[in-house]
Amino acid sequence: MFPRVYDWIAFNARRRGPALAAIDLHTGRRLTYTAIDDRVERAAGLLASLGVLKGDRVASLARNTTDAIEIQFACARLGAIHLPLNWRLAVPELEYIVGDAKPKVLLHQGEFAEAAAAIATSAGIARRLTLNDGAPDSDYERGLAARLPAPPRPALDHGTPWVIMYTSGTTGRPKGAIITHGTIFFNIMNIAPFTALSGTMVTLVFSPQFHTGALSAYTMPAFYFGGTTLIMRAFEAGDVLERISDPALGITHVNGAVTMYNTMMRHPSFATADFSRLRCATVGGESCPKSLLERYWNEKKLPLQNTYGLTESGPVTTALDRDQAVARLGSVGTPVPNTEIRLVDRDGRDVAIGEVGEVWIRGPSVTPGYWNRPPLNPESFSGEWLMTGDAARRDAEGYYVLVDRWKDMYISGAENVYPAEVENVIYQMEGVAEAAVIGVPHARWGESGRAIVVRKPGSQLTEAAVIAHCRSRLAHFKAPASVVFVEVLPRSAGGKVIKPLLRQAHGQPIPA
Repeated sequence: MFPRVYDWIAFNARRRGPALAAIDLHTGRRLTYTAIDDRVERAAGLLASLGVLKGDRVASLARNTTDAIEIQFACARLGAIHLPLNWRLAVPELEYIVGDAKPKVLLHQGEFAEAAAAIATSAGIARRLTLNDGAPDSDYERGLAARLPAPPRPALDHGTPWVIMYTSGTTGRPKGAIITHGTIFFNIMNIAPFTALSGTMVTLVFSPQFHTGALSAYTMPAFYFGGTTLIMRAFEAGDVLERISDPALGITHVNGAVTMYNTMMRHPSFATADFSRLRCATVGGESCPKSLLERYWNEKKLPLQNTYGLTESGPVTTALDRDQAVARLGSVGTPVPNTEIRLVDRDGRDVAIGEVGEVWIRGPSVTPGYWNRPPLNPESFSGEWLMTGDAARRDAEGYYVLVDRWKDMYISGAENVYPAEVENVIYQMEGVAEAAVIGVPHARWGESGRAIVVRKPGSQLTEAAVIAHCRSRLAHFKAPASVVFVEVLPRSAGGKVIKPLLRQAHGQPIPA
């Protein structure tokens, strides 16, 4: 029996009505808890007038906006399910997702009108409304102005789906991870001991809102505790650094992918940026190079708190306390509350302390499954355990180190090689902006590493220098046998390097 769901927005409107709930930094709109509670209720009335009932999907195709927050909570008041769409995808990709989820309504910003029309036609969506960031000429604002009555709120419990987020699909067709009211609630409870959540928090959200990083860190926690959420239209390194440094905004919490922190670190404004007001800065999405963590601490005295998780796990599964972020540099911390972790070998047996195994997760923040897929399907679950496909090891004190994607490991001369370990070493080189390592066929060793490197502007870094640097710091079988220099690494919407694309483009065999 799941616990009932309660309305956070209504609660904070009663408790902290005049307090600032959100600022849309693109438009300058400022919403108190009283104002956003009213707009959410009117949005629920609008959606209900379009036939949205409990269990129906409501899709949004938009760059970051406070409108998305209102739609999210309006869905909660109806028992509907929000489907945030990745606007970076091509129309055929969106058509597949929308065809799979079958939303009843599609809301979109004007710049996506052409794509929205195509996917609405493809999926047979009869109701399509424009969003325009508060402008009165949009369908959404006209609908809110009509003040259509919302129906009585249905009884919901923690097992009720609230969001469907489609995975990036880097290994095949995207799958819609079901995010329930319970998984969101337990993620907030799980991260609270590590991240100083409170009603005085001010979070800056610059990850895309169709991504779990924006939803969970820290939009939902801020609205639960009655804090303030600042929404940036999109990530731009200089703009983020300026906002964090602004004492008038008083930003206390940020979260970003590795590539975002790396881009900020390379920006000219990094030298003068002021991080002193941050109570919590978390990083996740993929293995974080130690060189990046060290530079933020050494130059800015900012302890970046390394975390680990994925969309399907809530997302946060392990985290580091702020006071352990430097002492445990490179670790992703210990399991969060209400979460169990196993590290297993290829036969599903638990590995010993210090050995590498695949991460399996169980707990109330884990997704109950994928949309239109059997519950706990055997491709992703072993019983109640979510099989992540990530490789990690645990030390005797219970701290975890993320090694790599389980499937990205390759075997060179009968030895296992985890690309993230090699990438960490390459990132130590001054001329390296970004790096990724893949395993490719080798005539003598079976497989060997190929480093794909983005040089910093003006760098004259050579293949020989990269290989020599790695061989001086790693066993020779771990050092890459070849290096390819590129202008940019392909990344998913969440900032992760898409290694299947690298293998497709640069996976040519190496002769003996």
